[in-house]
Amino acid sequence: MFAFAATVHAELALDVPVIELKPKPEDEEVQTTFKFRNKGDKPVKVLKLDSACSCLSAELDKAEYQPGEVGTGTATFKVSSFKGRYEKHITVNTDDPKQPDWQVNFILEVPEVVDIQPKNLQWWIGDDPKSKACLVKFVGNDPMKIIKITPTRQNVEFDWKEIREGREYLVTVKPKNTQDVTMGALKIETNSPIEKYRYQLAFFTITRKPEPQAAPAATEAKP
Repeated sequence: MFAFAATVHAELALDVPVIELKPKPEDEEVQTTFKFRNKGDKPVKVLKLDSACSCLSAELDKAEYQPGEVGTGTATFKVSSFKGRYEKHITVNTDDPKQPDWQVNFILEVPEVVDIQPKNLQWWIGDDPKSKACLVKFVGNDPMKIIKITPTRQNVEFDWKEIREGREYLVTVKPKNTQDVTMGALKIETNSPIEKYRYQLAFFTITRKPEPQAAPAATEAKP
């Protein structure tokens, strides 16, 4: 009879399906640690780490893990102006031919503090220069107030009024004319104690209406 050797393999795996990061509104970055294990029966060496996003970086506590050994990783996410839910990952390159790339998945839940809808007010060239409005909502834990609005272009008139104290404002914009292509913004200054929420932007544009596409010519059926 022939004796066959057992297959030897390495396998890095997390103890959880995905790593969750939940920064606070004031955080510029958030850091977390995570555990993983070599579930195989041979050592595995880490060659390098690649991130799918420059906002996410990670490092492991060592370069080689023995069978059954538990490792620790550290991940750092630069929050910046992100808001909402994001799925990110890093790729760990190893010397194991059966697992050359191990993907570590992250879910980032960045709390929303300011919501502007619509974010862009648009007119076509030649439109009636009537007023349009956007709703600015402060949806974080703490109320805020708009204290000043500055346009980047001088061919618009604007105003704002408080709908719900510290929570909702209606911002109205009216172009003086719609003869020229215009791209501009309203710089909305708030009284937020958090620097990155002190200034917000709402946009306005006057653009050319796209030309209607001609219908394709009908083709005659061949006999």
